[in-house]
Amino acid sequence: MEKEFEFIDHTADVGIIAYGANLGQAFSNAARALFSLITELDSINEVLYRDIELVASDEESLLVEWLNGLIYLFDTENILFKRFDVIVLNDRRLKGRGYGEKVDNSRHQLKTGVKAATYHMLSVDKDKDSGYRVQVILDI
Repeated sequence: MEKEFEFIDHTADVGIIAYGANLGQAFSNAARALFSLITELDSINEVLYRDIELVASDEESLLVEWLNGLIYLFDTENILFKRFDVIVLNDRRLKGRGYGEKVDNSRHQLKTGVKAATYHMLSVDKDKDSGYRVQVILDI
C-alpha cells in the first residue's frame, strides 16, 4: 500500500484519513498522522514504549479512544510517538504499543497542539480491493 495517510480540510480542526491493508495498519497510520501534526516524525527516536489496552462499543469508538489515549500520554508524560504496533484489534478490543521518546526541546519542534480525536465525521470502512480506510477529525 503506497499511501499511509492524508489530511482533509475542516473548519478550525484537522481531518485525517488513514489507510491500511488491514484494520490494525490503518489504526497505526492514523496514529502516525496524529504525531506528524505534532512534530516531524523523523526527529523522534524509538527509545521507549507504552502499551495501551482499550475496550469500546465498536471499531469507530476504538479508533477515537486509541488516538485519545496517545494524546493523553503525550499530554501527561511528554512522549512523542513514531511507530505503532496494533497487537490485538477486533470490533470491541484493542491492544497496541507506541514507540517513541520524551520531548527534547533541543531536537523536537512542536508544530500543532491536538486536543482530542472527535466523533464528528468518524468512519471505519473496508474496501474489498484496497483494504481499510479510517477517518477522524481532530480538535486542535
